[in-house]
Amino acid sequence: MIRVLASRWQGSVLVCGKCSKKLDGGFGEKGRTPLVKLLRQALGVKKDRKSERGVVEVKCLGVCPKNAVVMVDGARPDRWMLVPAGADADEVVATLSEPASVPSPSPPPSSLPLPSGEREGARGHLAVGRVWPRF
Repeated sequence: MIRVLASRWQGSVLVCGKCSKKLDGGFGEKGRTPLVKLLRQALGVKKDRKSERGVVEVKCLGVCPKNAVVMVDGARPDRWMLVPAGADADEVVATLSEPASVPSPSPPPSSLPLPSGEREGARGHLAVGRVWPRF
């Protein structure tokens, strides 16, 4: 049986732990504070489910920028943010608090030609060097 726990979270922020580890912190006055800790302090939240918002450090988001940390606001998962090392906490929090009227990046049009050697499979996936059967 699956149990459900109540939470007060109104939103969540995901922060890449691998990026944070590569920077050895990278934020705060001395440049040694991890982004997760800086966000929790700036937003006034703790690690528990009784906070208004959750700030969660995840393993790796797969982008791996140089001298920056990847952050995803759960309210707008289509906008991933690259926070440069040493960024001001107020600036980062303001980025999270922007209204949803900010345009999201649009996906590339499907009419663009595919690079040579690639073709679209039956389910819309790109196949390189092989043709998928059509059902």
